Amino acid sequence: MAQAKINTPANIVERNLLLTGEIMRYLLNHPQTFDILPDKFELVVLPEDDPEMRLYNLELLDKYGSEGRPIVFARLKSHPAMQPVAPNFFIPAPIAAQEA
Repeated sequence: MAQAKINTPANIVERNLLLTGEIMRYLLNHPQTFDILPDKFELVVLPEDDPEMRLYNLELLDKYGSEGRPIVFARLKSHPAMQPVAPNFFIPAPIAAQEA
């Protein structure tokens, strides 16, 4: 079965790199944050004020998955207006397998 093609919005790579860099800067300045994050996680950037990028990143996650790694969602504003970025991290709890 053929996989659906994901439409790539304009400058999506640059926008994702910019926000990922901001998240990395935050993590380096707040290393205690790593204490609550799982090891070897897959980061999914979900900008609160850029629905196009948020949807694109979720579509990528849906299409390619996390290759068995834990997923960490980082919500933040993509236009912080000269204020330091403080992302909100969300780690989904695994759903227990249902018995047949």
